[in-house]
Amino acid sequence: MNPAKRNGNRFPVISPLFDDFFGRELFNWGNNNFSSTRTTMPSVNIRETGDNYEVEVAAPGMEKKDFKITLDGNLLTISSFKQQSNEENNDRYTRREFSYQSFQRSFELPKDVVDQENINARYENGLLYLTIPKKEEVRRKEPKLIEIS
Repeated sequence: MNPAKRNGNRFPVISPLFDDFFGRELFNWGNNNFSSTRTTMPSVNIRETGDNYEVEVAAPGMEKKDFKITLDGNLLTISSFKQQSNEENNDRYTRREFSYQSFQRSFELPKDVVDQENINARYENGLLYLTIPKKEEVRRKEPKLIEIS
């Protein structure tokens, strides 16, 4: 009995396993948090409430001075750049290590909805929090009870 051929491959189940195994980082199998350029891209949660948009960016190890947040029209951009360098001198060698970490994420907010003057941002315990209030005229209001006469 000959193994079945599919697309010219005698072992159709084994080939994807090898491709998957050798295509991943050896010690970081579950990490899908990389862009196509192999830079880290933080996870972002966005929630809409009646009064605000709330954005959470997971960026551990950063400091608030590392972030730049801009709103251009209705395009919200969150970016960060962090650079570190260490140098160790011994009698026989000098070792220098450099580390660069950066990202940029942009989100389009609904037009004419955001109160741009009252956006609030804070960084706490590895999370960047943004509260983006809606304009008063577009906020959800409680249902009005209409009396029947």
